[in-house]
Amino acid sequence: MVNYIIRRLFISVLVLIAISVTSFFVIQLPPGDFASTYKQFLLQTGNVTEDRAEEMTQLVRKQYGLDQPAYVQFLTWVKGIVTEGKFGYSFAYRTDAGAIILDRFPKTMMLALLAHAISTFVGVFAGIYVAPRQYSAPDNILSVIAFILTSIPRFFLALVTLYMLVFVFRQQHVTGFFSPEYSVAPWSLDKFLNLLQHIWPVVLIAGLGGVARNMRVMRGNLLDVLGAQYVTTARSKGLRESTVMNRHAVPNALHPMVAYQGTVLPYMLQGELEVTIVMGIPTLGPVLYQALATQDVFLSGGALLVIAALIVAGNLLADIFLAILDPRIRYS
Repeated sequence: MVNYIIRRLFISVLVLIAISVTSFFVIQLPPGDFASTYKQFLLQTGNVTEDRAEEMTQLVRKQYGLDQPAYVQFLTWVKGIVTEGKFGYSFAYRTDAGAIILDRFPKTMMLALLAHAISTFVGVFAGIYVAPRQYSAPDNILSVIAFILTSIPRFFLALVTLYMLVFVFRQQHVTGFFSPEYSVAPWSLDKFLNLLQHIWPVVLIAGLGGVARNMRVMRGNLLDVLGAQYVTTARSKGLRESTVMNRHAVPNALHPMVAYQGTVLPYMLQGELEVTIVMGIPTLGPVLYQALATQDVFLSGGALLVIAALIVAGNLLADIFLAILDPRIRYS
């Protein structure tokens, strides 16, 4: 088991390195850089001439190493992360990008994990419910609902929800985690309820697609297991259907489901990022969007690296849990 975990860790590190290299260079593919954006900002103010703006732009480019080749910038960025724990200077926020990511990271994980937990539990139990009732009315109805939920873009659901909250239910504060009167107040039951009032749309919308996917995966896995010979043998021995399901069918159907969870986390993060950008919730989503729009290369690269690390960690945990459930995995 230890050798298996070491092998998976080594592969995860290689994947993370490849993702960091790819994301850093992809970010720099569009023409220009932050200094170019800074120059356009200076010209729009109308307070400087073209020559003066170009001079100030060159100073900014030299000061932050933007005049260096891309691979030099990448090596400098990685060296700062490994040796100093710094993700580089954020041009837009004028501080270390790591401080911004560290501030938004726990909030992002809280929303993503809540959505992930809801989608997993609801989806798994829905799949267990409909699988023995194949082609029945509940199975058909839930299958149609799952198809609809996986088809509708989450940013569209976020826009519809935002419209309903503002114009139908007349909710005054829909952005942020708290209303203004609770933003700096000490923790209390009222503040906790106010937090739930602000985050439930994000958790619900981000988790709906996951519920549909988990239900369909669990339903398919359980149908395969119910058709296996050992399940038929268990039934022929006179075991009750509940015993066959709970002791034989469901535990074996969960094996692919556990492996699938490692690939679900990216969808939860993607859905959380989409919804928070639309609804203005201060997580990594709006930060990443703004950093990409302004070509804030170190902030956007750091945010993508953190998100990639979460995805790799999710797959690693899924592999470990799967090896615990199925000993054949660790010896393969």
